[in-house]
Amino acid sequence: MTQLLGFVPQHQPAEHYAASGGEFTLKRLNYNNMNITKIGFVSLGCPKALVDSEQILSRLRAEGYDISGSYDQADLVVVNTCGFIDSAVEESMDAIGEALNENGKVIVTGCLGARGNLIKEKFPEVLAVSGPHAPDEVMQAVHDHFPPLHDPHLDLIPPQGIKLTPRHYAYLKISEGCNHKCTFCIIPDLRGKLVSRPIEEVLQEAENLVKAGVQELLVVSQDTSAYGVDNKYRSGFWKGQPVKTHVTDLARALGELGVWVRLHYVYPYPHVDELLPLMAEGKIIPYLDIPFQHASIDILKKMKRPAATENTLARIKQWRQICPDLTLRSTFIVGFPGETEAHFQELLDFLDQAQLDRVGCFTYSPVAGARANDLADPVPEALKQERMERFMLKQAEISQARLQKKIGQRLEVLVDEVSSLQIVARSKADAPDIDGLVFIDVQVPEIKAGQLIEVEVIAADKYDLTAVLVNS
Repeated sequence: MTQLLGFVPQHQPAEHYAASGGEFTLKRLNYNNMNITKIGFVSLGCPKALVDSEQILSRLRAEGYDISGSYDQADLVVVNTCGFIDSAVEESMDAIGEALNENGKVIVTGCLGARGNLIKEKFPEVLAVSGPHAPDEVMQAVHDHFPPLHDPHLDLIPPQGIKLTPRHYAYLKISEGCNHKCTFCIIPDLRGKLVSRPIEEVLQEAENLVKAGVQELLVVSQDTSAYGVDNKYRSGFWKGQPVKTHVTDLARALGELGVWVRLHYVYPYPHVDELLPLMAEGKIIPYLDIPFQHASIDILKKMKRPAATENTLARIKQWRQICPDLTLRSTFIVGFPGETEAHFQELLDFLDQAQLDRVGCFTYSPVAGARANDLADPVPEALKQERMERFMLKQAEISQARLQKKIGQRLEVLVDEVSSLQIVARSKADAPDIDGLVFIDVQVPEIKAGQLIEVEVIAADKYDLTAVLVNS
């Protein structure tokens, strides 16, 4: 059974953010009879959806609602769904069904909520359905069944809002939606076209997070590089100075906050080159998460993705010349309709040449509504799996070779966990939950989660490092 949210860590896409047992309690007090109205919350999906959940929880917190850690104690349950791929849809539908069976009063929101008819057909008893990034609609649905009570004597929400990540890192969402028309993706249909947040609003949230103890800001959106395209890079004002709504200006401003700044979902536009000097100067982490998706020009054209592999390799070489410490992460799809063995070999050759540090791979999933489903020559499932295994074996060899070069180096790492046996941390090359870890087999009571420490690498495997404390 899915537990409901208390305080939870970030997970991979399409996994439940299962609660760890109510590590914080949000209470809405009715001082006439001391009744506490409790809202259950299930959050599914990617970091962008996690930010949506945080915003809704912050709104609930501001109005004094209690977040229940169990179905039977909740008066109502909100399910924030994912609908990106078929497995995510199935998981979201299962979560809705479970919430209805265990509680009976359910509000549905999120990406799958954009397909409201699908939900209503299977679950006509749900109280309300809304799409992604819809906190107003969710709050209105909650109010319809449990109206808020105003208490001017209580200030129940901290300046940084409610966060579902550990205290020392947080996701910073800078925009909503996407203008691209990738044939395998339905995100624009679910979340709409690109809408950039005002830069002064983003910077204020970032400053609030840093003041609350956050040591790492993970910048996320559907297309981080396109930030500001929709408003023609409008200038806002921050600390009395004009700042353009542009990813370079944003990165430069975030770099002044004195914490790690990590960029995710960076589409390889030409102006991405402007970020590399900031990384070389230490303003932001030398890390780029760029979803290349494939390397074959034929397949990239079918995907409606940039199809200039030679140019991509040249840019990677240039980026590493500017910033030798650069970590490159990417994701790829194998088994796309029409992918031949020759196309797949091009992808393997690209891995050899690009020498990417961190890589994820998915088999093509025919998402309902995606235009790629109409393409000819679908790849059999068994062949998709076989190619993914060959792909990951190739990348594991590359990853291990690159990590072996780190042995003997001294690194600054951010501590994630401390146990009686070891310290678990991450280097600047490691984003939480998707990349590797640094293990330090030592017990030092003074070291806490969220602390930056210096270590020396003594061993490496395919994905993780082992290190010792420097000056321990």
